[in-house]
Amino acid sequence: MTYPALPRRGTFITGTDTGVGKTYLGALLIRELCARGIRVSPRKPVESGCALRDGQPWPADAAALRAAGRDETPLTQVCPWRLRAPISPERAAAREGVLLDRRMLVEACSMPAEDFGVIEGAGGLYSPLARDALNVDLCTAVGLPLVIVAADRLGCLNHTLLSCAAARAHGLAVAAVVVNRLSPGADRDMGNREELAARLDLTVLELPYRARPDAPAIRALADLLTADR
Repeated sequence: MTYPALPRRGTFITGTDTGVGKTYLGALLIRELCARGIRVSPRKPVESGCALRDGQPWPADAAALRAAGRDETPLTQVCPWRLRAPISPERAAAREGVLLDRRMLVEACSMPAEDFGVIEGAGGLYSPLARDALNVDLCTAVGLPLVIVAADRLGCLNHTLLSCAAARAHGLAVAAVVVNRLSPGADRDMGNREELAARLDLTVLELPYRARPDAPAIRALADLLTADR
């Protein structure tokens, strides 16, 4: 299958589940990369659960990624497929009578070859995106290293290890795992980052609750993703 011009460098941000902070991390990463003078093209090919704004579905996640880089790319290009129902994109598209397939999603990831692509999926690796594609199929087609975001809570270890195993099974490179603290309970530290680091032969970072744009984890992630520049 032949696809359009895809990014030669960048990352695909996925999660162990929905609501783990993919967009939050992506926006922080984009800000850091832009501060380094790197031209970033954000993409979120499909977004479901879009509220209406001026009578049209508004992709809040894609808009946040675009705003982080002060990007002038039209939002319709950052996220061409916006769906209303807060369910999987595959089911939301079917409910709205939208024909959505893998080729359309991959085409939505096209960008100038010199740009650094920050592409965000929807849900976890095995979340259905279209009638013929899971998230992992889009990751495979795009071919960028993954950043897997995991919420720092009970279940983090199981969900993250399963996600990494799924990535390996599909021949995908994982650049890093980011354990994201979704609550301020620092005294509840369960040691998830340390446990994952001991079990995974890759970089495991921890993002503090409401992290600043210059958080050490974001700088370290940007260093890692741009090491071959």
